[in-house]
Amino acid sequence: MMNAAIQTNIARLQIMKAKVLAALRKGENYELKTELNSEYKERRKEAVRRVIANMTVGKDVSGLFTDVLKNMHTDDLEIKKLIYLYLINYAKTQPDLVILAINTFVKDAEDTNPLIRALAIRTMGCLHVQEVLDYLCDPLRKCLKDPSPYVRKTAAMCVAKVFDLNASVAEENGFVESVREALSDSNSMVVSNAVSALVEMNDMAPDHNVWSLDSNLVSKLLTAINECIEWGQIAILETLVEYVPRDEKEAENICERVLPRLQHANGSVVLTTARLLLRYEQYVRRADLLTQFSKKMVPPLITLLSSEPEIQYVALRNINIILQRHPKLLSKEIRVFFCRYNDPIYVKYEKLDVLVRICSERNTEPLLNELKEYAKEVDVDFVSRAVQAISKLAIRYDSAAEKAIQVLLELLQTKVNHIVQNVMVAIQQIVRRYPHRFDSVIEDLCEFIDDVNEPDARAAFIWILGEHSETIANISNILTSCLESFLEEEDESVQLALVSAAVKFFLKSPQQGQALVLKALQTATEKCSNPDVRDRAYIYWRLLSADPNAARSVVLAEKPPVELENADLSPQLLEELIAELGSVSSVLQKPAKLFVYKLTEKAGVPRGSDTVGMGLGDAESTLAGGSEGKGASGGAAIDTTNEGEPELLISF
Repeated sequence: MMNAAIQTNIARLQIMKAKVLAALRKGENYELKTELNSEYKERRKEAVRRVIANMTVGKDVSGLFTDVLKNMHTDDLEIKKLIYLYLINYAKTQPDLVILAINTFVKDAEDTNPLIRALAIRTMGCLHVQEVLDYLCDPLRKCLKDPSPYVRKTAAMCVAKVFDLNASVAEENGFVESVREALSDSNSMVVSNAVSALVEMNDMAPDHNVWSLDSNLVSKLLTAINECIEWGQIAILETLVEYVPRDEKEAENICERVLPRLQHANGSVVLTTARLLLRYEQYVRRADLLTQFSKKMVPPLITLLSSEPEIQYVALRNINIILQRHPKLLSKEIRVFFCRYNDPIYVKYEKLDVLVRICSERNTEPLLNELKEYAKEVDVDFVSRAVQAISKLAIRYDSAAEKAIQVLLELLQTKVNHIVQNVMVAIQQIVRRYPHRFDSVIEDLCEFIDDVNEPDARAAFIWILGEHSETIANISNILTSCLESFLEEEDESVQLALVSAAVKFFLKSPQQGQALVLKALQTATEKCSNPDVRDRAYIYWRLLSADPNAARSVVLAEKPPVELENADLSPQLLEELIAELGSVSSVLQKPAKLFVYKLTEKAGVPRGSDTVGMGLGDAESTLAGGSEGKGASGGAAIDTTNEGEPELLISF
């Protein structure tokens, strides 16, 4: 009996093992297939969720297409959204099977619930399959006249999808004309979506001249903008940016009516409004109005700096562009741009750039004191930028030079290695900008000779020694000690500086410098392996041998004053970026045509390998609460809110 029981248990275990192995061989899709066909609603619902989860992480679940379709006939809105999202993702790979879902789409387009009607019409447009187009026309025509504004605004965006798939079908069925009529809709959200759809269609086919703005239409848009949510406001504002007013009075009226948008909580609305005001400066001639518009922009721009770090960064990049048009716009708000201890490093970098740009002569002292504190931070790159900012202020403003030198000397006293290196380079630039003005501090620099070990810093220090050799008491000993390590210098810039310094010392003090210059030239020509250093030494040697006076006029010639590197954008590029303020272009500081291939391809420019597609046609390609990955057209990832408004993930 015992043996029989053991054998029975062994047999059961073998059967269970066989079932497990069979299930493993069939994989997860087999399990999902079984669950999708379950008689229990909750199990089917959970299976649909798992299918979408697998699809989201990149797993291929296209084999479950027919099983997912079977679950479309449901009153559960959540499941319906998920299944529609699945259909959008796999419609292009399974165009024949999508036809099986048409009856459900048509039925849902006539549902009593406006959310379901909008969901159905949006999904049919996003499928982007030619076979669906014939079945889409009748439901779309009805939805464009639907009593629910939510359905009408969704249908307006669907027309853009149809136009992208087949422009002639959209025009022949009167869909484009219906969207134009929607511009006069009583609901502001329908108006904003109609504007987005028309702009999208115009970009797709510029030769069709889908629509154009006139004064009456502009007035309607300005009325609707007050009731739109932020993304609707942005769509209308971006359209108005491209509008050319009839006269100065109309331009002034438009600017005054959009001014309240500067107070909006959404940063993108604020920057798009600023873009419009800056663009309309060419149409408004009254100086008092232009001044008023500029003053109105200041508080909103400053408010953006109290947002999250990412928004601060975007705001600072845009502010940098605006300041190149209006350099004195924020000159009284310099303290707002001081770095905080918890600012991310990328925000600190942008703040430093803005601080240098907006600083004026009257506020250089507080800024220099602030920069001195930044130069004591632990981040080496940030310290380098802070010290560079100090030298830039000294070079730009004569009155700031004394204070800048004092700050730099205080930083030298810290004897922190990376601070000393950066400070020496900064002092060299200031000394060159103001020759012989700071001779009294040169002697003090010599005590830091052992601390200067970076190539750029050593080259700068040796240049200072050569230029001011007559003011340094023990210059001969200092240069001699430097020459002892001549061949050990890793960078040619230090060797070149040593040779030049020795020659300058000799020309200024022939008796004291004769032995030194001879040693320097012999070492450079006979023992140095760098051809540039050898050539420089040979030139000096022959020049000194042939005509010492000529050598003096060449080597000791007055040097041109140091000027700040031009960090401003070219006028043409600046105008292009002003026209795209508040977009990705202003952050990258590159025109959109360089990285948005849909714009360039329409203009006949071939797409580059590093381009990114971000057409508005992809902007409403998802269901409420979900998003679609890139399709064949290369659309950008989009997030769609429950109200159906498209939102680029890279926007505010």
